[in-house]
Amino acid sequence: MAITKGAKKALRQSARKQAMNRTRKDAMREATKAVRTAPKGDKAALAAAYKAIDKALKRGILKKNTAARRKAKVAKALAK
Repeated sequence: MAITKGAKKALRQSARKQAMNRTRKDAMREATKAVRTAPKGDKAALAAAYKAIDKALKRGILKKNTAARRKAKVAKALAK
């Protein structure tokens, strides 16, 4: 358990960031799942997935190459 005042504050900040990261990651997962179940050529589902992946990249949840790979995978899944 945190003892100093600064350590307690860092613990609170870390918990808030973890909750936001989890929310963003879950949204990204849901969007990519929606693309897989969407009919072929559904541009709205693809746009939502791209947006979720880009936001995760912007927030530092994903690395640049990982985001690019996921976007390519999602586009390929929609084409099938």
